[in-house]
Amino acid sequence: MPQFTAYDGTTLAYRTLGTGEPLVVLPGGPMRDAAYLGDLGGLAAHRTLIVPDQRGVGASATPDDPASYRCDRQVADVEALRAHLGLERIDLLGHSAGAALATLYAAAHPGRIRSLVLVTGGTRAVGIEISDEEWDAAAEVFADQDWYPAARAALEGMGPDTPPQEEAEIVMPFGYGRWDEAARAHAAGAATEMNWAAASAFYAPGAFDPEATRTALRELTAPVLVLAGEYDGGPSPARAAELAACFPHAELVVQPGAGHFPWIDDAGAFVRPVAAFLDPEVRTVTVDGVRLAYRVSGPEGAPPVVLVHGRGENSTNWAEIAAGLAADRRVYALDLRGHGLSDWPGHYGFDVFRDELAGFVKALGLVRPAVVGHSMGGAAVYLLAQRETELLDRLVLEDTPVFFPLDPPRGFVERPDGPLGFDWAVVAATDAQLNEPDPAWRTELPEISRPTLIVAGGKSSHLPQDQLAWMAEEIQDAWLVTIKAGHLIHEKRPRQFLEALREFGV
Repeated sequence: MPQFTAYDGTTLAYRTLGTGEPLVVLPGGPMRDAAYLGDLGGLAAHRTLIVPDQRGVGASATPDDPASYRCDRQVADVEALRAHLGLERIDLLGHSAGAALATLYAAAHPGRIRSLVLVTGGTRAVGIEISDEEWDAAAEVFADQDWYPAARAALEGMGPDTPPQEEAEIVMPFGYGRWDEAARAHAAGAATEMNWAAASAFYAPGAFDPEATRTALRELTAPVLVLAGEYDGGPSPARAAELAACFPHAELVVQPGAGHFPWIDDAGAFVRPVAAFLDPEVRTVTVDGVRLAYRVSGPEGAPPVVLVHGRGENSTNWAEIAAGLAADRRVYALDLRGHGLSDWPGHYGFDVFRDELAGFVKALGLVRPAVVGHSMGGAAVYLLAQRETELLDRLVLEDTPVFFPLDPPRGFVERPDGPLGFDWAVVAATDAQLNEPDPAWRTELPEISRPTLIVAGGKSSHLPQDQLAWMAEEIQDAWLVTIKAGHLIHEKRPRQFLEALREFGV
């Protein structure tokens, strides 16, 4: 493991994991071996995680002065790591007690923070305390679980003389959204991963000056993400919201069904908002309670264009097209729900995507954008144009289904092995609607009054091309162009696709 030297000569170790821009990750515990973080549920696929073992923990050396375990005194260790890495500014993530340390570092070195992520912690640094009643309320969430009576009895039996290690074992079942096999295995490591003596010194008197910290944080210009677990008691979502309010530029994300270790409860639900927040090219907006990620390019004030991907794709599939349009257009490429870095709420359908697209346009205040949709995304576009035609300027429908019932109908499709970039539940929901579509989705095509370009993929596409020709006849002001590329026209023939868009006035 690589090493660096702290201010007092203590040798500290860190590990690196993943690819992409560096993200410094401070472990919690307090004073727990950073191994418990793993790859943070797959966040290492988006960023290079730089994870130090705190002094006296894991592969790092034990300091001569035990008082240096105190949280505020470890701020200098974080600064030494930044200098060692040669980074002017860092993206910093802290979990639990590590979030308190990250908060103190941001207060002491605001100019060194590029972005800050606080995961289920950090409240003690700003003087937000959790009451016994709040802890009890958080525990009661699990009252219907079979393990609860014994765990609750052990919790009630804790007292001031309970050893820290035993106390940690008692509270662990309440630290996860589900006390399942994965959670139990993860919790079991705490017994050997903690430096218990150092942990008691971490929160020693004098570690925090909440008033001074709050004052200093007002000068932080970097964006901050506070992530809380829905079932976590320390901090609860309400207390996490108080923490977020201490920063000038903070947003709060509450992960549904999660506890204190959200990447264990649902890795994808943890990674998506964090990866979106850390990516400077990605923005987010909430529509009907669903957080949508999107990418923006092109000059501000230019005529807007919205790009809507097909099933199983995301905003990155439009990269070449977005770059071509961005010379004189303001381009918005979004991830629909259940895709990419947007939320995966489990509820999907062409009508759901239609309403979501309308909400997206309205939430961003876009004035009559041109909208380009591929396949499933194109269907959402023209369903929206049937209902709110004046909301849009002109439409481009790329090899889009026309909602004649499938014959034969599609049956159950097994989910492929391995990670996917979209929620497989989208397949079942949309296939059911393709098998038995709402007849109005066809009969109301003449309601579309906006200029419409239909781009067909030719005989190698799996969609019946005669249906696209029929659609062009049904829409009042439609043109049909065929680019012989199959279903993925904008990916296989981007130059021709862009030329068609330009000729159409997009």
